[in-house]
Amino acid sequence: MSIAVNNNVKEKWIAFRKENLRVRIRDAAKQLETTEAEILAAFAGSSVIRLNAEYQELWKRLPELGKVMVLTRNEACVHERKGIFEEVNVNSKHVGIVVGKDIDLRMFFSSWAFAFAVFENEEAGFKKSLQIFDYQGVAIIKIYLQADSDETAFDHIVRDFQESVQATELAIRPAPQPPVYANAQADIPAFVKSWSELRDTHDFFPLLRKFNISRHYALQVAGDFARKVSNDSVTKMLQHAAETGLEIMVFVSNHGNIQIHTGPVHKIVEIPGWINVMDPDFNLHLKLEPIAETWVVKKPTDDGVVHSMELFDAAGELIVQFFGKRKPGNPELAAWTDYVNAL
Repeated sequence: MSIAVNNNVKEKWIAFRKENLRVRIRDAAKQLETTEAEILAAFAGSSVIRLNAEYQELWKRLPELGKVMVLTRNEACVHERKGIFEEVNVNSKHVGIVVGKDIDLRMFFSSWAFAFAVFENEEAGFKKSLQIFDYQGVAIIKIYLQADSDETAFDHIVRDFQESVQATELAIRPAPQPPVYANAQADIPAFVKSWSELRDTHDFFPLLRKFNISRHYALQVAGDFARKVSNDSVTKMLQHAAETGLEIMVFVSNHGNIQIHTGPVHKIVEIPGWINVMDPDFNLHLKLEPIAETWVVKKPTDDGVVHSMELFDAAGELIVQFFGKRKPGNPELAAWTDYVNAL
């Protein structure tokens, strides 16, 4: 582990922003050869307050904030959902769950390294928020206050979780080695048979782990359970959902969090290189160029077959998943089944 020291990060960021107001901080950090977390840390003690690592306790307090906007993203997709935190279950030190009609999350705390409370700073482009980063300084999840959020509750949370020392440097670690899969050695007939015996969609990841194969490779060898479709299918699907009122589920993840929207989509906006959902309480920003493959995937469950649309980049990494609206105990929407089967 090395301590990344750059006393000029704060000044560099402010100077960069003056000339590049439209560049997002994630992209700007790369241009400045630093990380987003290090930019925030440079403001520690003023516009930014570093928080301690009691993430489970912190998350229990989030319902106090009232309506907020929660943002989770990966390199190609941004998921923004407004609402209130309802049921928060963080009894496990490894996995946390938030369930509610608005905010729906699955958090993996082992990836969480740095937490910040951020205050308004127009010059720096900061908005009042709580932000979590991994050991490489890459954002995992951000929670932005809204006009009707409880700012007093925010202040109390910051006071209760702030670090006693507001250091402006971070211990950034190198990225971990990617997992090594046994794709070529896997018993594919046994894997496909086990797939056919699935009883719940949540059993799919343990199945991949059991056979030590990647999700992308699994689809390639899945036979009738997965088929490749056109990469413009996602744009057509979102437009179809908006036109017909078809309710969908949208899963966007990184290694530290999964964020889910369930419900209709209304305003679909195409701009060069992007397809967007721009609804009052749900925004999705999907970059089209990184989409290398689009698959329709079938998983057997006790409630019938569940179909998903899954988008992958050129490295075989999952970008976003779409399902028809459903809850355990109920079959998926017939309109969704019919639509994806017709692709």
